[in-house]
Amino acid sequence: MFGKLAADALGISDIGMIISPSDYEKVDSDDYIFSEDGEKIYFLIKSKSDEYCFTNYGLIHLDGSSAISKKRILNRYEFKYDKVKEVRLETAGTVDLDVEIKFVIGEKNFSIDVKKNQIDELKKLYKALYGIYLLQQENEKKMNIDLASIDVATNCLGKGRVECDVVQAFSGIFNQARGYREKASRKYNIRDYSEVYEKYIV
Repeated sequence: MFGKLAADALGISDIGMIISPSDYEKVDSDDYIFSEDGEKIYFLIKSKSDEYCFTNYGLIHLDGSSAISKKRILNRYEFKYDKVKEVRLETAGTVDLDVEIKFVIGEKNFSIDVKKNQIDELKKLYKALYGIYLLQQENEKKMNIDLASIDVATNCLGKGRVECDVVQAFSGIFNQARGYREKASRKYNIRDYSEVYEKYIV
């Protein structure tokens, strides 16, 4: 009992370990990978109660209520819809037994403790997550510029002289603008971030 209280006080009761790629098939998260659609595990942290599985599509979090319970809740966060931000790495102090990576994905805050002797591996995850954050920010900026350009072009066409049927003309303009918007959304709201992971982790 005293040992558990001491562990909780020191913040070491649920320190995670970075799992080697050769052992990915042994963890529970592997069962929820959409390998049929090209999803792949690039980084995995496992603690007594949780698993944090980072894939090219997002984060799979198997959330355990406690270290002694086998009950888990599966949460999935997709990079296409859930943006990454506030990526931070907290190194260990003199008496600390762990290091910590913190980030927000979507509306969810994460703070994951990892054994401090795995700091070099955790730095790779930090770089990958920050790289995803930067790419998402850049793509959002480019998409906003493209959408603004489409709006300007649509407004200019709409104010021009129409020699044919008005309803038909505006319908054509609207449909063309909608098509451009859909293309811009597909171009910049990307799903697969394999290139970022392979740059910093593999």
